[in-house]
Amino acid sequence: MGVMKKLMTTIAAAAAFAGSAAHAEDVRIALVVKALGIGFFEAAAKGAEEAAAELGDVEIIYTGPTDTTAEGQIEVINSLIAQGVDAIAISANDPDALVPALKKAMDRGITVISWDSGVAPEGRQMHLNPSSTELIGNTIIKLAADHMPEGGDVAILSASATATNQNAWIEAAKEVLPNYPGVNLVATVYGDDLSDKSYREAQGLMASYPDLKAIIAPTTVGILAASQAVTDAGKIGEINVTGLGLPSEMAGAVESGATISFAIWNPIDLGYAATTLAYNIHKGAATDAGSEIPMGRMGTATLDDTGAAAMSDPFTYDASNIEQFKSIF
Repeated sequence: MGVMKKLMTTIAAAAAFAGSAAHAEDVRIALVVKALGIGFFEAAAKGAEEAAAELGDVEIIYTGPTDTTAEGQIEVINSLIAQGVDAIAISANDPDALVPALKKAMDRGITVISWDSGVAPEGRQMHLNPSSTELIGNTIIKLAADHMPEGGDVAILSASATATNQNAWIEAAKEVLPNYPGVNLVATVYGDDLSDKSYREAQGLMASYPDLKAIIAPTTVGILAASQAVTDAGKIGEINVTGLGLPSEMAGAVESGATISFAIWNPIDLGYAATTLAYNIHKGAATDAGSEIPMGRMGTATLDDTGAAAMSDPFTYDASNIEQFKSIF
């Protein structure tokens, strides 16, 4: 009996050792965010855990500074280098300041990618943009056109006239207008990402264009202000406000009908894709221009000349899913 008990103990110990050895072989991927305690990034962490469960041999280390500084992220990176993680996937607070620390990580054999907010090319192996200029431009027009079967007048309410990303998205939107017959862009105005100015600009659009059917705001400040202006003018059902917004801010506008649908990247998808890409690069996927790297259910990332790729079309939010996401970000 004693021999049997000793044998069983030995088997149990061997099994425990095997389990810990298998755990030790996990690919440890650090998801480094701009700051802890932000709903958008906590949602990304859920996506990272989803990817880890799917891949099977991944441990996620979710980390970041307490505030959105480059200095805080550099401390985190140095700590991760000391821990000997396998990969770092970072949403950067500064594209250049993090480069020396991330170069050090790569010199130690750690895979480094950026996502959401990029790092300069010399500080990472690839960057994952949530979407692309072309995809965003098409999406913001499509969001309006989908609810204008007869066509009609639309206007764009942007941030500042010098905002590089906004201007690029607007140019891309104009380029696809011929694909949406009957959609007539009558004006582009600028609210400078200030709530009160955006509100006044929306009021001005309604006054200047009595047949206006939609206001497209590719800015989270602008879309919220415009939906409030349409509500206050009693024009819900006449003018649809759409563009890029945050579910937490836009839930009321969707509920009232001022906004039928809007878009922004899905942070869960973003964390999932970043984790899967970091894993595949760690396992040997090429990162030169033109390379295609699998990202699980999100498809394939195709790298451009700068080592960057776009994840997908912006994700559409409407009455069917706003409840699910409004508490996340």
